Amino acid sequence: MKREYVKDIKVGKKVLLKGWVYEIRDLAKLKFLLLRDSSGIVQCIIKDKELMNKISELSLESVVEVEGEVKKANVKAEYVRKDVEVSVSDFKIISKAEKLPIHVNEKTTSTDLSKRLDYRFLDLHRQKTQAIFRIQSTISMAFREYFVNRGHIEFQPPSIIGSSSEGGTELYKLKYFEKDAFLAQSPQLYKQMVACAMEKVVTITPVWRAEKHNTIRHLNESRQMDIEIAFADQMSIMKELELVVQYIVKKIIKEHKEDLEKIGVKLKVPKAHYLNYADAIKKVGGKIGDDFTPEQEKKLCEMYDGDIVFTHTWPSEQRGFYIMRKDEDANAKLTEGFDALYKGVEISSGGQRVHIPELLEKLLKKKGLNPKDFKSYIDSFRFGAPPHAGWSIGLERFTQTLLELNNIREAVLFPRDRDRLTP
Repeated sequence: MKREYVKDIKVGKKVLLKGWVYEIRDLAKLKFLLLRDSSGIVQCIIKDKELMNKISELSLESVVEVEGEVKKANVKAEYVRKDVEVSVSDFKIISKAEKLPIHVNEKTTSTDLSKRLDYRFLDLHRQKTQAIFRIQSTISMAFREYFVNRGHIEFQPPSIIGSSSEGGTELYKLKYFEKDAFLAQSPQLYKQMVACAMEKVVTITPVWRAEKHNTIRHLNESRQMDIEIAFADQMSIMKELELVVQYIVKKIIKEHKEDLEKIGVKLKVPKAHYLNYADAIKKVGGKIGDDFTPEQEKKLCEMYDGDIVFTHTWPSEQRGFYIMRKDEDANAKLTEGFDALYKGVEISSGGQRVHIPELLEKLLKKKGLNPKDFKSYIDSFRFGAPPHAGWSIGLERFTQTLLELNNIREAVLFPRDRDRLTP
């Protein structure tokens, strides 16, 4: 008999199911077994005494094989398919689980996040955890889909680089044969080079940052969703971010109703609001020239009902050397750079880039960096480089923000932070 999945079984059919034991309940003359596979959970009824004795040997999360007939039902258990149950005729233990070190059945007492991460391979059995990563899979696929369908070329940047991509950020140093090298902190410089030749590019790539922070919003290894477009400025590139976030949210609302219920979050398709930096910082009581505090970011988004809030035309001292200055002037006080806030959190930063070699050299020096360390990057703009713009969204940060998770580590399969290197 061919195996079927819980979501596909129909009343009146004999089926073969394979999965994990989610829960066992004993009654006087029968047993209830909740079987979970990747598509859902179904209630199984066992009345045969021999099979009931066999099930008594089981521990939760053991892997089993069940044969039986699908019958109409009205199941009230949480997370379980409501309309059917399986009357079991045969039962096989494939792999018996040892005593669980953490709780994976949501009915039981919850385990703290640190211990869950110690046993992340087991924590992935939890319904809420699976829901988070099913949605995250849709986020990355929808992001790629949106831009590839609009003519973007997907590219893969190097993960080993010879010098800082952005300046000022601590890097992970490694020995690369006879040379010193670093793990890439951003695909920034490379996506610019590619966009100046192929016009529209997109990538999802891992990055590493060596800051010694330990917060609920930061990681030392993460994945970035990046785009870059030639013949674009900060205003047009912000519009692309608005549209892709709306596209992703619409897709999740359509495809993940049950997952959103398990996480306990309701989504709406956000609108977008565009504010000059100077106006925005005044609205939340900040000082012109300063960055927004997390509290100010949250306050600004609350003013706009949790929508996407763009703050653009930022001061030069707050932007990287590669962000275009107003009027292409190295001494300009303002830039063509922006931030994007969503649900009170900064989800992206970007803008128009500097494509003029001489201007780049001046700006590098103003940031205390040596233009010689960026020679190949600067030289790439000496042979017909158009104006171009782009931005980046952190996949884990966006997942955390969208699903209103308390800690970004909940949005990472196997987090890497200052203290965690395993599993």
